[in-house]
Amino acid sequence: MKKFGAWALFTIALYVLQSSILPLIAWHEISADLLLVAVVSVSFLLGSREGALFGFFAGLLQDLATGTFFGVDVFSKMIIGYGCGAFSRHFIKEQFFLPVFSVIAASVANYFIILMFMILLGYRFDWMEQLSGLLIPMVAYNAIFAFPVHYWTRRLSERFASKK
Repeated sequence: MKKFGAWALFTIALYVLQSSILPLIAWHEISADLLLVAVVSVSFLLGSREGALFGFFAGLLQDLATGTFFGVDVFSKMIIGYGCGAFSRHFIKEQFFLPVFSVIAASVANYFIILMFMILLGYRFDWMEQLSGLLIPMVAYNAIFAFPVHYWTRRLSERFASKK
């Protein structure tokens, strides 16, 4: 129970940071998705099952707090958590650039999953404007925050791994 509480507190702290501080440094109202970055880090450190579970709860928190289309963030973060966890078996987890490259790939995947939902719901938009005005800044922000979030995620996972 203590482990679950620590992970829940970590997730809530990231969301509070994402929704209160990061909008101050946003570019055209686009900032980092710290919960997505945390899902990628947890998935690479703990595996696909824990990554999908963490993605579910992180997406649920984000869906409940933002009031957008309910379930889209849950679905996308769960899929990304499972996918990153499945790929984590093929990589050495101590690689220096692994968090950045995996967050870049996950950000692009998350963007296209949400975009597919928007298309299925009947929304129309300019593809080039979306790619240049939304995807590129979002990927850049997520890559910048990949190392700090991965560092704290690793510290939290090591803290509970040593207590077993």
